[in-house]
Amino acid sequence: MKTDYFADPYTQTMIQNMPEKTGKSLEVWFKTLDEKQLNAHSDIMAYIKGEHGVTHGYANTVSLLYRQKAEGGPPSEESLVEDQYAKKMSLKPLYDHLVTEIECFGPDVEIAPKKSYVSLRRKKQFAIIQPSTKNRIDLGLNLDANVESSGCLIKGDKWSGMCSHRIELFNMDDITPEVMSWLREAYLAAG
Repeated sequence: MKTDYFADPYTQTMIQNMPEKTGKSLEVWFKTLDEKQLNAHSDIMAYIKGEHGVTHGYANTVSLLYRQKAEGGPPSEESLVEDQYAKKMSLKPLYDHLVTEIECFGPDVEIAPKKSYVSLRRKKQFAIIQPSTKNRIDLGLNLDANVESSGCLIKGDKWSGMCSHRIELFNMDDITPEVMSWLREAYLAAG
């Protein structure tokens, strides 16, 4: 099976480790699910976890990829971003400006859109951009746990499950040198 069809490096690693961790390759899982004629995510998860004892992470990955394949493949990065801002068009210029600035940090910046946010990675994730409300983007940052709230920076307990801090952005004036400095610090720490 052509696994580069799923471009996300994290997903690629899961696919490569799947035979060792689950006992089957992704291709074999797809054939098994075709034979079982399971389509609903919950049914697929129950079958893989219950009948085969596969961990939640691998069962979820198999289910998501199987369902993506049935729908014609994963959505494009462009469509993921378009969907995030479809009802929040006033925020799209902020997103575009942030991405332009972040790409200047270095050639190793990876911009990886997901369903509800965009992951910013280097060797590991250093930030996310998420349109959280109709009038606010949350910029999640992975900073040292000892960095306290300061100015625009809000410290939290793994905000959004992935970031130690966040910054709220409402308009272009909120993308200040301080914001860019925090972003660069998170980028440098991920190297």
